[in-house]
Amino acid sequence: MELWDAYSKNEELTGTTLVRGETIPEGLYHLVCEVLVRHTDGSYLCMVRSMEKPNYGGWYEATAGGSALAGENKWQCVERELKEETGITCHEFKEIAVCRDERKQAFFHTFVCMVDVVKDSVQLQKGETEGYRWMSEEEFIRFVNSEEIIPSNRQRYKTYFEQIGYISQGEANDV
Repeated sequence: MELWDAYSKNEELTGTTLVRGETIPEGLYHLVCEVLVRHTDGSYLCMVRSMEKPNYGGWYEATAGGSALAGENKWQCVERELKEETGITCHEFKEIAVCRDERKQAFFHTFVCMVDVVKDSVQLQKGETEGYRWMSEEEFIRFVNSEEIIPSNRQRYKTYFEQIGYISQGEANDV
């Protein structure tokens, strides 16, 4: 059983605990963290979502991440999720976006990190990931501008992608 802390619409802890898979009461939210992984050589790590996932199974996603467990803050969550889904340890993350998703009743904290790891040392997490690919910057730019990227990934990273020139302002559609 996975437990989450409940947050108010202002992202304040409420003292209530949520259970993954159970209906989240109206007006409450949980915390989700995701991270875009960039290698020091300029390439990006894209993970293949497990076919067991209910949405976008088998698709590449430009992120590792998931829900914060009860008692975790966003920094602990992003570090744990990166390690669980990729085997990569990193302690420095730059937060690049936060948004409240009413449909998913979640606050999404989006990060980027720079790593210098052996590229074939990525470890997959059963039920979460079943493959990976390091994309060169050129390949990654094509990917984020294609129909192959999960729309919500592109939307949550939109401002960052615009700032670094990967997409033109206003190109990412709202999801």
